[in-house]
Amino acid sequence: MPKKQNETEGKMQLTVDYAFKRVFGKNGNESILKDLLESILNIEIKSITIQNPEIPKNMKDGKVGVLDVRAELNGDEITEVEMQVQDQHNIDKRSPTYLTKIYSDQLKEGEQYIEVKKVVVINILNFDYYKRNSYHSVARMMFEESKENEKVDLEMHFIELPKFRKKDPDMSNKLEQWLCLICDEEDKIKMAESKNEEIEKAKKELEKLAMNPEDRELYELRLKAIRDEMNIRYSGYIDGKADGMV
Repeated sequence: MPKKQNETEGKMQLTVDYAFKRVFGKNGNESILKDLLESILNIEIKSITIQNPEIPKNMKDGKVGVLDVRAELNGDEITEVEMQVQDQHNIDKRSPTYLTKIYSDQLKEGEQYIEVKKVVVINILNFDYYKRNSYHSVARMMFEESKENEKVDLEMHFIELPKFRKKDPDMSNKLEQWLCLICDEEDKIKMAESKNEEIEKAKKELEKLAMNPEDRELYELRLKAIRDEMNIRYSGYIDGKADGMV
């Protein structure tokens, strides 16, 4: 059987996409999302608008696919953040597909290409995927020999949490501080909070979420759906191994 999510009774984990969306994708939590995105993208964000704060109405049937957080930054960039809970062995194909779809969907009939905003997709992976030493990998569409400050309209980020955990970070930068919270590194969260008040806000939001009966129900339903899918995939792997297909 696959291992269960690392969780403590009564707590919620930001590595479960429902909790992640409710903390970072909620109207009123823009400053939290802004600080996280600045730490990942290494840019200054002057304005931010969350574009999809709603929770899908079909959450209770367990069939929701992607719970992403999408925001417009500085009026000229669209950024989508996804917490990828489990390895479906296709993130290298899924991410470019989402990226190009968001990019092309901006253009309505009669509009000019010049109106299309830059698109960035951030994938936070609760599993290892790439054979790279870095826990934060960035892919951009650009010329082979790019000039300094040359505009790039398509960009992907991959943050692999297991690799981050192995690094034993000293939290010298904001991204490490945020990832300590996302990974629920209890021994380092207090230090992260002391360095960054937005992390303290996010932690309090997560604690409030855990005390809300409706959110607790939806979180548990999402967690059950994730575990059921993991069990199905694991059973398929075992069957394939027995048949000599793996």
